[in-house]
Amino acid sequence: MKALNLNTLVVLDALLEECSVTGAAEKLGLSAPSVSRSLSRIRLELGDPVLVRAGRRLVPTPHALALRDRVRRLVEEASVLLRPQDPLEMSSMTRTFVVRASDASASAVIGPLVKRLGESAPHAVLRFAAEGAEDVDALREGEIDLDIGVIGHLGPEVRVEWLFDDRFVIAVRKGHPLVTGEATLERVAAYPHVNVSRRGRTHGPLDDLLQRDGLSRQVRLVVASFYVALEAASASDLVAVVPSRVLGSAIGRFGLAEVDYPISAPVAISQAWHPRMDADPAHRWLRRQFRDVCHRELAG
Repeated sequence: MKALNLNTLVVLDALLEECSVTGAAEKLGLSAPSVSRSLSRIRLELGDPVLVRAGRRLVPTPHALALRDRVRRLVEEASVLLRPQDPLEMSSMTRTFVVRASDASASAVIGPLVKRLGESAPHAVLRFAAEGAEDVDALREGEIDLDIGVIGHLGPEVRVEWLFDDRFVIAVRKGHPLVTGEATLERVAAYPHVNVSRRGRTHGPLDDLLQRDGLSRQVRLVVASFYVALEAASASDLVAVVPSRVLGSAIGRFGLAEVDYPISAPVAISQAWHPRMDADPAHRWLRRQFRDVCHRELAG
């Protein structure tokens, strides 16, 4: 049965329906010699003549008659399976999308994103999952649809698309000594810090900068949310290093002051997904929503 691929089954189905090489060729839009060659291969693989001459016409053999309905079902099922997907009806879509993102990334897009979903896909559900292990397994296994944030190396097969740039700033309470004068690395390191890490780490990007200059900082508090860090900084002399957009949205509420980060390098925020979702219409729509919101509201 090696030669009986899908194309051959389509030819066999037409032959059994038309009982004519010429008729099957016309039905399929092929040449009669091409169909005749396919019939020869089918006869060889099945070990059966399939169609035999009876006067001026061809008639199916008993084995061909036994196969006819099964071949028809196979061809019909394959046709449905390979048919292009129907257009996505956003107004009735009930799909739940899971997006892994930090509270900083989620808060940057949540307002305009919720508005878009309410207008175009009112029955869809968007669930933000907390950042955890920084690996590709959740994408590969379909546990999350998108990974949004500072995307490291997740493997060569993962698709990554830039969304917007952010930068880190230092947040301290109003009246903190760092508010006046230049915030050098030495001065920043002299004050206790609150570190943001969902995995409980006390080490962050700032520590790499400090180590290059032979400095270190003292981390007194580790929290999982940037907003919790801002709350702690507003009530103490703790120094919080947070994304600029997070502080910008909360600086008035917490009564904080912004201090320039000693090295103000942009941080790329991207979305990542597994390639098996490339052609999925709903997933394409989801990626487009994040892309449009970020490019129109946040980029630049």
